[in-house]
This record gives sequence, structure tokens and C-alpha cells, in this order.
Amino acid sequence: MIDLRSDTVTKPTSAMREAMFQAEVGDDVFGDDPTVARLEELAAGMLGKEAGMFVPSGTQSNLCALLTHCGRGDEYIVGQTAHTYLFEGGGAAVFGGIQPQPMEQEADGTLLLEKAAELVKPDDYHYARTRLLCLENTTWGKVLPAAYLDQVGSFAESNALSLHLDGARIFNAAVASGECVSKLADPFDSVSVCLSKGLGAPVGSVLVASKAFVKEAKHWRKMSGGGMRQSGILAAAGIDALKNHVTRLADDHENARRLAEGLAEISGVHVDPVQTNMVFYQTTHGDPAVVAEQLRAVGVLIGGYMGGKVRLVTHLGVTAGDIEKVLRVFRSVFD
Repeated sequence: MIDLRSDTVTKPTSAMREAMFQAEVGDDVFGDDPTVARLEELAAGMLGKEAGMFVPSGTQSNLCALLTHCGRGDEYIVGQTAHTYLFEGGGAAVFGGIQPQPMEQEADGTLLLEKAAELVKPDDYHYARTRLLCLENTTWGKVLPAAYLDQVGSFAESNALSLHLDGARIFNAAVASGECVSKLADPFDSVSVCLSKGLGAPVGSVLVASKAFVKEAKHWRKMSGGGMRQSGILAAAGIDALKNHVTRLADDHENARRLAEGLAEISGVHVDPVQTNMVFYQTTHGDPAVVAEQLRAVGVLIGGYMGGKVRLVTHLGVTAGDIEKVLRVFRSVFD
């Protein structure tokens, strides 16, 4: 099967498995797993932050960040289709009593700051206290513009807000834009980075921020069941991913570009512009669910139907040769 459902389906490489096998471990809840410590230091350094916290998932990383930034009765402003709002089970509301204030995202993934300013609540006990602005980079495969990031810090300061970035694919954003990843992370007080998507680790994310913030976040990690023991075995995979799999994300972007161009040549298929490793298309060729089953029957797995579009995601496990096969299969099915 050629699996284009998500970049979460990657499997660890042989080198990564060897690093996991050789990993020096301790008890991370006691703070003495040296490999976890190295991963946290590496991730924080790459993103220009003081400290990091290794967690099992991106959802838990974002949750710990929101719980640290906000108290019960506080709110955060977030995009209507952002992962922290739409795809994380309402955890901030359920576990933290934190009210989300969603707003429409623009086509490039940004939130209009003048509209966000209108959503910041006045200092009045009738309202939840607006504490945080949460952004995402990349958002549905799109890179937040550099000029926009330059404005975000000033906006947050003038409105007394903290900033959190769901940077699950921030390295995709850095590779695609040519910007240093630390520059993309600079405006934010906290950043969540996923290791198990395009970077190819089997599991895990890192939350990076100040030392004081991470100390508080570890309280929430423990409470939410994220304290792991000899997790250096997993952290070793994350170290290998950060050291060896960042620049190769350009291959995924090129494969996505080639896939998009090939699909656009098929009559009745409309493809959105591609920036990173995600391709979104619409088609007049029948029921998307039926098409997905036809593709599965000939060895291609595709994602679900979201917002009138189908998402295809390239990753470590998809080669340029696979893209050519996928295009042949699409042409055959649509014909």
C-alpha cells in the first residue's frame, strides 16, 4: 500500500531503530533519563527556547501548554479549523475549564488580528478573561507568512495576551519558507513540535518554552498521565529525527508538488496550490468515499473527505516512484 492518509503513518528507519536499541535510559519521572534530557535540550535549542518537555503526543503537548497559559474561566482565541480547537477532543474545556473563542481563518492560515482584537474581552466579570492567542504553523499545509509573524508579537503585547504555537509541522514551514525554525518560533511563548509526522519518529512531541513555563507544564503532564519512565528509547528516535530528517522534508514537498501537478492534469479535478507536503483536491468524479475504496483496491490509501476536499499527504514512506504510480492509479480510476 502507498499510504497518503497522513504523515503520521511513517515508520522508523533502520538507523532510527538502531538508535532506539542503543539508547541510554533512566526514569524520566525522576528526571534522570539522559536521552530524554538530550532530546529536550536539542529541541529547545533548535527553536530558540530555554527548555523542553517530551510528551507522548501533540494533543497532550498542546493541552499542557493551554493549561499552563490559562486558568479556569479563562479563554483562548483560536482558528475555527485549528487542530487545538477542532481535533483535540475539547480537552482544554474538559480538563481546564478553558473557554475557546474560535474565529474564521483566512485562506493562508492566518487569523486577522484586527478581528481577533475585537474578540478580546473587556475587564468585566461578565466575561471570560482572554489570556491567549493560539496559532498553527503549518495550517492545512500552508506556511504562516513571515510578515504576519512579525506582527503577532506586537499584537499580543498590546492586548496583554500570551502566544502559543501548535508547531506540529513547524519544520515543514521552515524548509518551505527558507527561514530558520527559531525565527518562526521566536514570537511565541510556547511551541509544540511533533516528532512523529514528517520527521518520522514513531511517537512523541516536545513542548518548548521558558524554564519556568516548562516546570509548570510538567505538573500538567503528570496530572494528565504523560509522565513516562524509561522513555529514552522513544526520545532516541526523536533525536535521530531532528538530526537527520529535517532537510529531507524538501523531498516530501517536491513529491507533493509533483502529485498536485499530475492530478491537475486530469479533467474534472481541481487542486489547491501546494506549499508543503499536503495536497487538497476536489473532483466531479463521483462519490469521494467510492473513489477511496476503488483506490484502496489497487493499493493506494487516501484520507477522508473534509470541507468538500480530499487531503493527500506525502512523507518519509512515499518515494518519487510512488507518486508516479499514484498518478497512474488516479487516472485509471477517474477514467
